Formats: sequence, C-alpha cells, structure tokens
Amino acid sequence: MQNLILFTEKEKQHLLKKRKGESKFGEQIQLIPKLTNIYDAIVNLDVQYVIFGIKEDIGVYANYGKTGTYKAWDAGLKFLLNIQNNNFTTAKRILILGHLEYSDVRKSIITQDVSKKKHITKARDFVEEIDKDVTHIVSSIIRAGKIPIIIGGGHNNAYGNIKGTALAKNDIVNAINFDAHTDFRAEEGRHSGNGFSYAFAEGFLKNYFIFGLHENYTSNTLLKTIKKLKPIKYNTYEAIEVRNELDFNSEMETALNHISSKNFGIEIDCDAIENMPSSAMTPSGFSVKQARRFVHYFGKHKNATYLHICEAAPTKKTTTVVGKLITYLITDFIRAHGN
Repeated sequence: MQNLILFTEKEKQHLLKKRKGESKFGEQIQLIPKLTNIYDAIVNLDVQYVIFGIKEDIGVYANYGKTGTYKAWDAGLKFLLNIQNNNFTTAKRILILGHLEYSDVRKSIITQDVSKKKHITKARDFVEEIDKDVTHIVSSIIRAGKIPIIIGGGHNNAYGNIKGTALAKNDIVNAINFDAHTDFRAEEGRHSGNGFSYAFAEGFLKNYFIFGLHENYTSNTLLKTIKKLKPIKYNTYEAIEVRNELDFNSEMETALNHISSKNFGIEIDCDAIENMPSSAMTPSGFSVKQARRFVHYFGKHKNATYLHICEAAPTKKTTTVVGKLITYLITDFIRAHGN
C-alpha cells in the first residue's frame, strides 16, 4: 500500500523516553519490519491488537470543518509509547502497524478556497480514495483474527472501518457512536459528516446508536430521517446531562442492547468531549471520565470489533492533553476487552 507508512524501530527509539528500572509500553510492542501483504504479515503473529493511524483532515475540509485532525496520530503515539508496561497494561500482544499519510495531496487540497464547489468536489472525490485504504487495512486486520484500533483523521473514516469490518466478517455490522453529531448527512459526496449514512445506504451498517447528540446542532431534516429508520436510535446530551431526563449508565445499557447482537464498532468523536481540541470543539460536553467509562463499558463486550478515536485536532499547546486522552482511551479499551 503506497499510502501506508510502517512504524519503524528507529522512530520508536526516537520517541521513547527510557528510565532505568522501568519498562515502557513502547519497549514491548511489536513492529513489522517489512510489508508486502498486511494479512500475511500479521496472521501468525502473537498479537491481539493492531494500532494504526490516519493522518488526514481532507474529510473534515470536505465537510467545511476545521482542519487539524491529521495531527492526532503523532500526538497519541508519543504518549502511548511512554506509559508504563506493567500488570495493568501489557504491551507484548500489541502491534503498532504505522499510519496512512496523504501529505502531498493534502497540501494541494487544503490550501484551496473552500467556497468554490470544484475544490470541495475534488476533496470529496479524494475521500473515496482514503476510504479504500482504510477499508483494506481494517478488513485485513480483522480477517487475520486481530482487533484494530484506529487513531486520527476525520469521522469520514467510520465508513472504511464499518465496510472493512463487514467485508471481513462477511456480514452486516452495527456501530455505537459517542458523538455530538449524527454524521448521517446526505450522500452528497464523501466527507466527515456522512460516513454512517453511506455505510447504511450501501448495506454495511445495520443497527446504529448515536450517544449524546447535541440538540443545537442537529437539523430537523436529519431528525426526521432518523425517525423513519428503525435501526437507528439516539439520545441527546441535553436529555442526559442538562435536564437529567435520562441516566448515563442506563443509556449505555440501552445502546448496548441495540447494537450487541452483532459485531459492532466503537466510534469516539472527540467533539463530544468538553473542551477537547477537535474539529468542532465544544464548551459543553461529556467529561473525559465519562468517555473513558464509555469505552470500557462497550469495549468489554465480546462483539466489540474495533475502536476508532477521531476528530481530535491538537495544536502545539494542546498536544499533551490530546495525546494523553488518546492513550487513556486505547488502554481502557485493551484492559476492558482483555489481553
């Protein structure tokens, strides 16, 4: 794959901050030195989880959003490698594959005038190329009997995650989305706001639950669309956290009942977390602790098939908070799902 850049031993050593008497997570993870075929390279490896990044924000740009999500992978990787390898967090059954990168194309697209339709069309056309890469990697990992953990990029990548899972399982799949938005917008060309609607329309996604939808940012058109579709359920942030009409724990149970009969993906949009640097940062959202509890709750179910953490957009000043958040969510998922 021309857009997949393997994570190397040299890069790992550069990022590691070793301490005498300590074992760091990055010292124990596995790598692939060469790659011709993802499936063949990992099927016989004694690993359970395969982590890879998507360094792109073209899908966000194509949705008229704030770019910067391509930075999340580097932020998360730096902190993940340097946590402790101990009885709580063992890294020996984790492979860090590498990341997808589209830097040259990104420069030519992101610098264009977003108000011009031809530039948006170009971006949306290229998102379809990213879809193919994500689909292939996710499908290869799952066919090899491993669990993918996907970091970074816009929420457009949910489509590739869902399609890749469905193709690997040869079955339609479900999804839970911790998000302020439905990402179920019109099929108007691929972007970060319609990954789930495309996956649903094309028969890869069956039951879909949106957890914590923000009432201020969901159109009546979308609400009417969702209401007509029985496989799609949601609750709102306001109903849970503002009006206290719904209970967070009970709603997690309700959502799990809706999706757990089949293999399902866990989608975490950092837009839903209060004050988290992201493409649509919110001053009012779920706490980091609630996001972690959410990942743990759904991650411990046997049918949890992948974890995707997306839409984080760190700056130089916020790299630490984003990197630590991503690391916490990854390790919460691994501990919940089991080593």
